[in-house]
Amino acid sequence: MKPEYGDVVKVHTEGRVYEGILMPRPDIFERDHTIIKLDNGYNIGIENNKIRKIEVIQKYEKKKEERHKLKHQKGLPTVSILSFGGTISSRVDYRTGGVYADYTAEDFVEMLPELKNAANLKAEKVMGIMSEDMAPEDWQLMARSIAKELNNDKVDGVIATQGTDTLHFSTAAMSFFLRNINKPVVFTAAQRSIDRGSSDAFSNLLCAVHAASKFDGAAVVTCMHGTSDDSYCILNRGVKVRKMHSSRRDAFRPINELPLAKVYENGNIEILNDNYKKRNDEKAVVDDNFEHKTALLYVYPGMAPETLDYYRKEKYMGIVIAATGLGHVSTLNPKHSIVKKIKELVDNGIPVVITSQTIYGRVHPFVYTNLRKLSIGLNCIFAEDMLPETAYIKLGWVLPQAKNIEEVKEMMLTNYAGEITERSDENGFLY
Repeated sequence: MKPEYGDVVKVHTEGRVYEGILMPRPDIFERDHTIIKLDNGYNIGIENNKIRKIEVIQKYEKKKEERHKLKHQKGLPTVSILSFGGTISSRVDYRTGGVYADYTAEDFVEMLPELKNAANLKAEKVMGIMSEDMAPEDWQLMARSIAKELNNDKVDGVIATQGTDTLHFSTAAMSFFLRNINKPVVFTAAQRSIDRGSSDAFSNLLCAVHAASKFDGAAVVTCMHGTSDDSYCILNRGVKVRKMHSSRRDAFRPINELPLAKVYENGNIEILNDNYKKRNDEKAVVDDNFEHKTALLYVYPGMAPETLDYYRKEKYMGIVIAATGLGHVSTLNPKHSIVKKIKELVDNGIPVVITSQTIYGRVHPFVYTNLRKLSIGLNCIFAEDMLPETAYIKLGWVLPQAKNIEEVKEMMLTNYAGEITERSDENGFLY
């Protein structure tokens, strides 16, 4: 039999025999390899000039895909799942060997039957893009889609699924774009695609459904693995969370505060930090105006001061600087000081917000002379313990509302969604 893609085959080489599923060759690969998927889930490429024969063990039979309409179960809460794409809803793309967003929320239920006993599910695929391709206009669509479900009296909680890479940007955006949140908005995702045996998608999604239906908070949170195994998931505030590892399942960490809660697959929820708004009967409102010409700039030793000229010439409306330590930038070095360039920005009405690259801790406007030059001398806005990414989102949201730099400063230092903590909890660093 002639081997075809999807067949189980044995590939005989001079020294070894490999058994697996014959895979389509990704377009980006050279044409001189045959690819098979082993039992362990990994793909290997075998050089064609080393293959003596390919033996077909079992022909591939394509199964007809069927979708089953979800039935309402009396007595269970109702959770709305809005799918925005990402690895949690991905399957293999054989053109590149990578993954792409494809599954709808209904597919999640088919693959994880336990969800049916946790809650009644409403499912909608709003968009299907990878998170690195998201932009402010996508956050605006996201906010409007979520608000619609928040204001549905028959829905007890909302889940949003998307990719992990920019998840903390999205949760920060929703924390500001959605006013008067009345029930949980739970973002979940997966570090490993849903077709892998080690995928964290199933546990994250199950815990997210429990959180959306049972958590007593009215806030935007993330629900992701709390450890590298499937022990529990943690709920982190949307403006106090960050992806801190490129591939670990427990990549998302609370920043400068404790997680709000632990969520277990059996539905138990353990509150760790009760500093959050509780469920209520308010009507959620969308406030999603965002200034696209907002920038986030990381300073570095030896950076050319002229780098900041770009933002002034391109008429940017505000800049967040991720500075070093307590908020330092090059100040005294005559070749690399950016103080003069910051002054030009501020003199042109462009607010400059200072955050820290350290991620944990907070900036301080007065500890050192150089900090005073920025805060007192140049009227830079020191953003307390806000993450650079959160400050970027917040500034983009503030700019359309404020008339001048002083109003921008007042709003940036106003705590709207728990983005500023009066005193950072050191246990948030140790967690």
